[in-house]
Amino acid sequence: MKKEISSERLLAEIDDLIRNMPQRATIRHETPENLSWFGRTTAVLERWAPTKMGFIRLAIGRAQSRFANTATDGLKTLQTLLHEARYDLMMDTGNTSIAIAHGMVFDYFDEIRKIVEGASQELIFIDPYLDAEFVSRYLTHIKPGVKIRLLTSDNKLATLIPAVKALIGQEQADVELRTTSKIHDRYLFVDRTACHQSGASFKDGGKSAPTTISQIIDAYDAMAQTYETLWNGGKIEAL
Repeated sequence: MKKEISSERLLAEIDDLIRNMPQRATIRHETPENLSWFGRTTAVLERWAPTKMGFIRLAIGRAQSRFANTATDGLKTLQTLLHEARYDLMMDTGNTSIAIAHGMVFDYFDEIRKIVEGASQELIFIDPYLDAEFVSRYLTHIKPGVKIRLLTSDNKLATLIPAVKALIGQEQADVELRTTSKIHDRYLFVDRTACHQSGASFKDGGKSAPTTISQIIDAYDAMAQTYETLWNGGKIEAL
């Protein structure tokens, strides 16, 4: 009989599997790294949902197929299963924060990228230090048609505004920029339904110190109202 493990442990395992997922171009290569990842994924997902054992093993088999299309479909199924497990366990554990260690700049970027890529209607970035680096790092990952609102201070406007203008000119992005002196923290609002707080500036996450990305749940309505008020009172910057 298998020893029970905590939901927190399973969540940590799944987060690591998602971070280290094989690339589609190399998924069919029978390398030790790929075989280890498939074996670990099978074990973790079957601990999460024993009733899905057959479906999980079918997806693993397809992802290891020598046919490219079959392997790609299998990997997509595994990605979906891993993210389903992640969000299920996050709700189960109440864990809505992700810790980013010092120096783990890519991990921070990747978490924010996944959030912005999931938006379908609108994104609002709140950060007093938005600059050109922020634009190239994140705004290029946003789906066409998603409205982008940026609320910042006037600290970095000399680099921020030219970068935003270039993005609008090239991608026809729908961007609106306002400034205020009344913000200090960093938030990301998604589709008027979710809010994430960043412990570091979006351009610097993980660079010089540990940080966290936390989803605001209980206080969402109050936070949304607060920053809509600040947005409405902000100075409109010409783009």
